[in-house]
Amino acid sequence: MAIAAGALILLGGCSRAEETASRGDGAADTPAPPTPGSAVAQLNPADSSLITVYKTPTCGCCANWVDHMREHGFRVAVTDVAQLAAVKRTYGVAEDVATCHTGVIGGYFVEGHVPAEDVRRLLRERPDIIGIAVPGMPQGSPGMETGTLEPYEVIAIAKDGSRKVWATH
Repeated sequence: MAIAAGALILLGGCSRAEETASRGDGAADTPAPPTPGSAVAQLNPADSSLITVYKTPTCGCCANWVDHMREHGFRVAVTDVAQLAAVKRTYGVAEDVATCHTGVIGGYFVEGHVPAEDVRRLLRERPDIIGIAVPGMPQGSPGMETGTLEPYEVIAIAKDGSRKVWATH
């Protein structure tokens, strides 16, 4: 029973896109996310092996996803922020697909627990979209390996906000 409660607490801490800034863990002292037009927001599409991941400092499943990306050959720069809403606005991540972390690579956002293979396909095909996302936190997706497998979709988000299924897992 205690293990299940602990798992719920851990998942609960990762399930919201917005975290509060007054947790007392130093997260409020982290640098602000990039603003549109800044050097960070204007990504170099040529560097397709470096992904910048914005997350809160205490999110365990985010750290697990970062490990997944590194294990699949990506270089990962992690930026811990107290609140993720500004990051998501900067890169055009809609609220209905927002999760616990946002990656940025090759001029695209990668929202949530997207498998590395789908990110590689994104960089290879270079579609005319702003990013891909795995809405929610499906069990069995990278970083959410709990022994349970839920089917899930990776969604491609176009500049006009329209969506299509990018991959099914």
